[in-house]
Amino acid sequence: MDIFLVILATFFMILGIIGSFLPILPGPLTSWVGLLTFHLADVVPMNWTFLIITFIFAFGIWILDYIIPAMGTKRFGGTKAGMIGTSVGLIVGLLSPIPGGIIIGPFFGALIGELLNKTEFDKALKAAFGSFLGFIASTFIKFMVAMMFLGLFIVKFIEYKAVIF
Repeated sequence: MDIFLVILATFFMILGIIGSFLPILPGPLTSWVGLLTFHLADVVPMNWTFLIITFIFAFGIWILDYIIPAMGTKRFGGTKAGMIGTSVGLIVGLLSPIPGGIIIGPFFGALIGELLNKTEFDKALKAAFGSFLGFIASTFIKFMVAMMFLGLFIVKFIEYKAVIF
């Protein structure tokens, strides 16, 4: 059962890293579920302090994930249509075979969203840039937290590897 929990925890850690880029999955929270699953194994002692601190951190990043893109969009004069366009553009960029689609998609999605909102092109371009910057900043923060959680997971795994196998 412990090996199954370790494999499941590894799956959640990888899913958390992927979730850092996809707006559908909460990356750091998914990685935290991986840490929790790992601590549920009988051979790994439950460290409530560690789990509570990492949960508070993951939850805070999850909240910031909604605030940072909105701040970027608002700072550059964007609307909600630009933020929605950014998310749609990200998904299209991920699914398209265009190199760099994950970067190009959110920008053009925000631009199209603003233009559909009947914004002038110059203002739409500025808002798309702000939305794009907010998205990039938010994604970078989520990715760094997910990688930090992965590092903590690897350290704990190495510490208990002999008992697990």
